[in-house]
Amino acid sequence: MKKINIVLFEPEIAANVGAIMRTCALTDAKLHLIEPFGFVFDKRNFARSSANNFEGCEYFKYDDWEDFSQQNPQALLFCLTRYGKKPISSFDFTKIDQEIFLMFGKESTGIPKQILQANQEHCFRIPMVATGRSLNIANSVGIATYEVLRQWDYPSLSLVEVEKGEDYLDN
Repeated sequence: MKKINIVLFEPEIAANVGAIMRTCALTDAKLHLIEPFGFVFDKRNFARSSANNFEGCEYFKYDDWEDFSQQNPQALLFCLTRYGKKPISSFDFTKIDQEIFLMFGKESTGIPKQILQANQEHCFRIPMVATGRSLNIANSVGIATYEVLRQWDYPSLSLVEVEKGEDYLDN
């Protein structure tokens, strides 16, 4: 089965990582975290922003970019950058038969230029007003993840309310 992998390059804000952990847990995506971090990696730093989905998130930590690259040599990277020239919706993820890695850079500076240049054909941006610099990284992860899932028709995700029942509004 196809899988989405979210890659965070040197994240700086624990609350953003917590929110992204929540998105990963609820979309069955794997999370890859490349150090160094701008915070102490501790469950307490993620509890509120992850809505306690810390345990439900499958995550991997890497010492640096080199460590990530060595452990994921076949990773097909799609990089979010304000320098991207097309939206993520312009990629046809239904035609890709391997795991997809959506990469997001650190909040202050993004993904390093050399990584973007090496993956230039897979760089994307989220359209916004011309004077805008960037969206919050957690929002960006959600937008990109759900675009891929939309194209895949939401595999293994529930399309109806389960806890209160899919007919909740009818009663």
